[in-house]
Amino acid sequence: MFEKVREIIVDTLSCDLDQVTMEADLSEDLGADSLDAVELNIALEEQLGLSIADEDRPNLKTVGDIVRYLEAKEA
Repeated sequence: MFEKVREIIVDTLSCDLDQVTMEADLSEDLGADSLDAVELNIALEEQLGLSIADEDRPNLKTVGDIVRYLEAKEA
C-alpha cells in the first residue's frame, strides 16, 4: 500500500520520491496546502477505489496516517 500511496503523492504534489516517507507530514514536509490535500484525496479515492470519509480527512496528516487508514479500509 505504501508504494501505491507514494506514487500517487509524488504525482499529485509534484514532490521528490525520496521525500515521501511514512513519517513525512503532508503540509510541513511535502508542502501541501488545503487545495493540494483535496486533490490528493480525490486521486487516492479514484486510483485505489476506496473512499475517505470527510470526518477522517483532518486526521490524515502524515503519509503513514494515510497508509494505515487505507490499509484498515481494505481489510
